[in-house]
Amino acid sequence: MILYNAQDKTCTLHTRNSTYQMKVWDYHILLHTYYGPRLAGSDDLSYLFRRSDRGFSPNPSEAGGDRTFSLDTFPQEYSTCGVGDYRLPSIELELPSGSRTADLRYIKCEIRRGKYVLEGLPAFHGDEEEWETLRIVLRDAAAQVEVELLYGVLEEYDLITRAVLVRNVGDTAIRLCRCASLCLDFTRADLDFITFNGAHVMERCPSRAPLRPGIQSVDSVRGASSHQHNPFVVLCDKTAGEDCGLCYGAMLLYSGNFQAAAERDQFENARLVMGLNPYHFTWTLEPGAVFTAPEAAMVCSPAGFGQMSRQFHRAIRKNLIRDPWADRRKPVLINHWEATEADFTADRLVDIAREAPELGLELFVMDDGWFGRRNDDNAGLGDWLVNEEKLPGGLEALVERIKALGMEFGIWIEPEMVNEDSELYRAHPDWTLNVPGRKSSRGRNQLVLDFSRGDVRDHIYGQIKAVLSSADISYVKWDMNRSLTEVWSAALPAGRQGEVYHRYVLGVYEFAERMRRDFPHILIEGCAGGGGRFDGGMLYYTPQIWCSDNTDAVDRLRIQYGTSFCYPVSTMGAHVSAVPNGCTGRVTPMETRGVVAMSGTFGYEMDLSKCTPEEKEIIRRQAAIFKEHYDLIQDGDYYRLSDPFQNGRFTAWEHVSHDRREALVSLVTGQFHGAPPFLALQIRGLDPALRYRVNGGGTLYGGDVLMRAGYPLPILPGDYQGMQLYIQAEDEQV
Repeated sequence: MILYNAQDKTCTLHTRNSTYQMKVWDYHILLHTYYGPRLAGSDDLSYLFRRSDRGFSPNPSEAGGDRTFSLDTFPQEYSTCGVGDYRLPSIELELPSGSRTADLRYIKCEIRRGKYVLEGLPAFHGDEEEWETLRIVLRDAAAQVEVELLYGVLEEYDLITRAVLVRNVGDTAIRLCRCASLCLDFTRADLDFITFNGAHVMERCPSRAPLRPGIQSVDSVRGASSHQHNPFVVLCDKTAGEDCGLCYGAMLLYSGNFQAAAERDQFENARLVMGLNPYHFTWTLEPGAVFTAPEAAMVCSPAGFGQMSRQFHRAIRKNLIRDPWADRRKPVLINHWEATEADFTADRLVDIAREAPELGLELFVMDDGWFGRRNDDNAGLGDWLVNEEKLPGGLEALVERIKALGMEFGIWIEPEMVNEDSELYRAHPDWTLNVPGRKSSRGRNQLVLDFSRGDVRDHIYGQIKAVLSSADISYVKWDMNRSLTEVWSAALPAGRQGEVYHRYVLGVYEFAERMRRDFPHILIEGCAGGGGRFDGGMLYYTPQIWCSDNTDAVDRLRIQYGTSFCYPVSTMGAHVSAVPNGCTGRVTPMETRGVVAMSGTFGYEMDLSKCTPEEKEIIRRQAAIFKEHYDLIQDGDYYRLSDPFQNGRFTAWEHVSHDRREALVSLVTGQFHGAPPFLALQIRGLDPALRYRVNGGGTLYGGDVLMRAGYPLPILPGDYQGMQLYIQAEDEQV
């Protein structure tokens, strides 16, 4: 619900559990007044502001002799640059004079039903009845620039989206040097800042620290959102936990260079600014041109991290992902990579797939190595033609053999990359990102194609389209295995090279949109060396993303835990792989690996012909359990029952149906030691008025009993043992 009070000049945004308000104040400056737990009405909250003459905090020219009003001392709705607010700016303009200031004043606002759309960029979507949009126009009269602030309100899920459009309404070109999507001011600074960091094979580990004076930030300059830092952050009360405390989650729907910065200022206020990274970014705006910043989304939870996560999960599943399999259960897959890598033949692939259907597996995925002269990772990228020495009769012949076994077929691609040992590179070396006069850096012995260029994208897409059209393919894994370097495009003049990073991401989105348009039946899984591009932007196009190249079950407890703070289980690519694990060398039980992978899209990465009869029986049972509880796992409410970073005796998590009549609890123990204590696990999310049976046992437990007293856990000898509890309500009331 969006309310505008013309008398108070306030705009108030209500969701189910939160309220957000801004106000047009003196001199047409738009101030932020409140974001927090839901308020009953739309009272003007600017009564909380206090005027004071603060030294070294200048005053707008309109204030005349009034020294009590300064942009430096009041919470701004969208912070400016160079005109008196010395905190984190949201926008920076470079004018023909060389000045780099921005002074924005309120012009008008409008409210309408439905959700705004961003051209060429991912955004939340939905029915007109679900959403309301607030459009606010600000203007810098001297620069002849208008800035549109767009707000989308999805009341049911406490989601407020934000986007920014910058329009040149003058008659000379200007340059945009910074354009954030979100600015959020707080009149307090006693907050913790949580970011999700890591590295390749150890992504999205939460890091929590108090806001300190000055600026704390996470960002990426790698050309992708990165393994190292995720474009999702949380600000929260110091006492906030899973079930208590006020917290604010903010995600950026963007897959390239980003920055999320939080500042604690001199007067104990806080500011969060999130959006495009200003590193190596400029954008020339010709007269009449418009620049659109990526969308950001916020959830305010008065009841801790769990509620915040569940609201993000619901909104992402229902209002972000456009899933061609929305009305179908996604298949349980088998990928051959860990069995063969790029050294395979069609007969070898069929042998691996032969036993899969009998074990309940339904999709065979052919990974890297099927195209060009690709026998290892040193050649072939860019030549998307089937290698018929490996696959006689082409892709169609192999797919027919796989489908004859009763399985669907999927394929791996890496369209953004090229090897120097390829026909494409020999013909078009200028199609890569490369600075004139400099040698190229390599990652995984490959270069990056200039996806900011339409002609490059057209060529690659033409090849990929021909491949996908040549056979009955139902799944594509889209990989991206290196960060960007030497970011320079031969298609742009010197003065516009600052646009290449962003144009590259726009090109990726355009390529993905074409695939969705031409192959709506294909399930696309995103990947960037695992989780290097796990963000809301890619989820708009690829409804699931390979969570990490690290498939070790113990490490995955941490990776999937951190990922779950924003992203739902249905988006996390998670598979059972062979042991000793190729990343950690660790050996964990097959049962445990299955329990962990079930909290994801679920599949296998191993050579089935090397599995023992006992292991095959476990696979058969795991596939059946996953299918039986598919809706509960993929669409249920998610609860984190323990923190794997605390190195406790176990890690546990839970999926609960929306009607609270059933739940699936998963648990993995830590290292086993002598004289173990007897432990009880407190379940969450049940109906206290119902009685529940656990794993079909004879005892009925009250929902309140399981949640408050807990369920007694068995002692599981051995390290890293996995178990699951299926909890189902009976009709009998407590």
